Amino acid sequence: MMTSRQGGTATPVKSHKFEPYNPEQADAIENLSLQTLADVTKAILRHAFWLAEQKRYLSLREYRKLLSDQGWQGEEKKYLKIAATFGKFEPQDFAQVEPRTIYQLAERSNKYQSVLDKLLDVSVINQETVRSLIKKQRTPRSKKAEKFSIWRRLKNGGRYCQIPPIHEETEQTGTTLQAMMEEEGLTAQQIIAEAIALRKAYKEGKLVENT
Repeated sequence: MMTSRQGGTATPVKSHKFEPYNPEQADAIENLSLQTLADVTKAILRHAFWLAEQKRYLSLREYRKLLSDQGWQGEEKKYLKIAATFGKFEPQDFAQVEPRTIYQLAERSNKYQSVLDKLLDVSVINQETVRSLIKKQRTPRSKKAEKFSIWRRLKNGGRYCQIPPIHEETEQTGTTLQAMMEEEGLTAQQIIAEAIALRKAYKEGKLVENT
């Protein structure tokens, strides 16, 4: 297919040809992709273990020269952490785990120590197993108790006290309050204010119970 440009010659446009879907070919590509990913994970662990060995046996000067020659200054720390985190395992053990998960476990090894301990008892380690253990290890955050306030704001900046509804099967509080209002000619607010003042005085020891 050709396209033309104003004032120039026509240039060819690359066309993409898509092969018909082939189940066998798709499976082969998937297997190759998974194998490549497994090789990457194993290579990360092997490199981490190798680097940890170099640091253990080389002098500080030799170790720094090694990092300098490879251009790895500053990059080595995360691999040393991987080596420390997975020191009880073999690279092959995590062949079925994606590289990003390896970094995640190493970066927060203290948080995921229980996950790593449980993996020691797992016969086959794969991505699903690791993710499942990580999910189970997460404890739901306890909800903070809601702080209820009886205060309400006025448009002029002031505030007023609003007592929430009182629900009782016996309706004793409401019945008693209603009777006091009718017998004494007081408002509910006045009776409640007096009751609260009396309770406060009692809690402070200013009221003495008559015997």
